Amino acid sequence: MIVNGKFDHFNFNVSDLEKSIEFYGKALNLKEARRQTAADGSFILVFLADGETGFRLELTWLRDHKERYDLGECEFHLCLRVSDDYDEVRKYHRELGCICYENLDMGIYFIEDPDGYWIEIIPG
Repeated sequence: MIVNGKFDHFNFNVSDLEKSIEFYGKALNLKEARRQTAADGSFILVFLADGETGFRLELTWLRDHKERYDLGECEFHLCLRVSDDYDEVRKYHRELGCICYENLDMGIYFIEDPDGYWIEIIPG
């Protein structure tokens, strides 16, 4: 059997849902596309979209998880390609104070969200 999988979404668990939604909206212009709330209030799922592709970033908030998430060695990341003026976008992210790593030789950099997740930014 051959299974033809298609990318749908990627998940980050977040400590402060509203702060994360604000970050992704401000830093990357991602907008809330869908929200699911557990009947008992134990979790909220928010799917963010870029308005162009079908890919979604799922933010998961868990009511009973109070401690910071252990991200291990952070050897995973989400990557977004920016089609705007790359240098202007990098300048904007620098002003936001969210750039955590730059590799000038490769022409890429990473921003860090409020929970410590890294997002690679590459030119369009």
